Amino acid sequence: MARKTVSVSDELWRPQENEKVDYEPSQRLTLMRLESDTRTQLASRQKRLDHSLSVAKTAEHLAVLYGVDPFLARAAGLLHDWDKVVPKDVLLERARYFGIDLGVPLESVEPLLHGMVAARELPDRYPHLPREIWHAIACHTSAAEDMGPLDMVLFVADGIEPLRRDSPGIAQTRSLVGKVSLEDLFWNAFVGGLVYVLETGRYLYPRAIDIYNSLALARQRRRV
Repeated sequence: MARKTVSVSDELWRPQENEKVDYEPSQRLTLMRLESDTRTQLASRQKRLDHSLSVAKTAEHLAVLYGVDPFLARAAGLLHDWDKVVPKDVLLERARYFGIDLGVPLESVEPLLHGMVAARELPDRYPHLPREIWHAIACHTSAAEDMGPLDMVLFVADGIEPLRRDSPGIAQTRSLVGKVSLEDLFWNAFVGGLVYVLETGRYLYPRAIDIYNSLALARQRRRV
């Protein structure tokens, strides 16, 4: 497993240009292939491609900081928005084909579907990649009751990567990197996302309430 030591600073959340992780040769080759494939897949959406590359680097950085496998984090970051270039009607068709059921009309939650669909499509293309990557990609838009460390890293990285426009919620999450546990960092990002949805009058995925309550109860039990 690749390793790197980083020190805490005010800019800890932001990966540095000269920051390198010492991957095994096979891991480096795999990441090179994934980046090349991602560049091809997202070539028509430059901003989306830039975002994906930035999420990959940020996820790698967070993974090293919090003791998560950086190879898995970077791979998940590269692939997490793979289906963002798919037309909405095609994405909905694929979601129905895979039997994705979120308890509401899929049209209502279309922005959440790209990760869930990609997590079902891509294992056939990359059968050698661990299943943890697909779980992280599947829940990077909605979160889940069973968030593991890699899931949390990708969720947070997607929200705070440097190309995202600053906001009070994003700034707060960034300020907590390296100063709180990964669980608390994810919780801050997750709750901040819910607040954003409510403040902007967007549709709130109903199961988000169940996920929130489940995670909140788990946090309470850990504190007892």
